[in-house]
Amino acid sequence: MKEKFLVLTLILSFLGSTFAQEANDLKVFDFEELQEYLPGDENQLVILNFWATWCKPCVKEMPYFQELSEKYASDESVLVILVSLDMESQLESRLIPFMKKHKLHPDVVVLDDPDANRWIDRVDPSWSGAIPATLFYKGDRRKFFQQSFHSVKELETIIQTF
Repeated sequence: MKEKFLVLTLILSFLGSTFAQEANDLKVFDFEELQEYLPGDENQLVILNFWATWCKPCVKEMPYFQELSEKYASDESVLVILVSLDMESQLESRLIPFMKKHKLHPDVVVLDDPDANRWIDRVDPSWSGAIPATLFYKGDRRKFFQQSFHSVKELETIIQTF
C-alpha cells in the first residue's frame, strides 16, 4: 500500500494547481493521465471528489464541495477537484449542462477509464468503487472516504486534521 501511495504522490507532484473551469475546456483523462495532471506537495491539501451526474448522493453533496471551493478560492493551500465518472459520450448531453445549471466553481475533470478494476485500488485499497468517494491528500498524508458528506462543517473537520 505504501508503494502505491508513493507512486501516486510522485506522479501527482509534477503539475501545478490551475485547472480548466469552463465547460468548453473540460479535460478528459484515463487514470494515468489524471495522475500526471494532479498537483501534490506538502504545501497544498488536494481534495478529490469522485462523483457522477447520475449519482443522487453525489449531486446532493455537491453544494458542500461548491461552498468549500468558494471559501478556499483565494487560498492556494486547499484545492477542490471534482472528478466526474460520467461517460465521455454523455459530456455534451449531461455533464456540461449540469455544470452550467449548477454553476460549478470547483475544478471539474473527467475520468474516462473503463478498466476501473485497474485503478480503483490505486486510489485507495479499501475503495469498492462506489461513489461518492473522496480522497484528501497533502504530501504523503491521505484520508479516504467512501461516503456522502452532509455539510461543509463535516468537510472542514477533515481539512483541519491536515
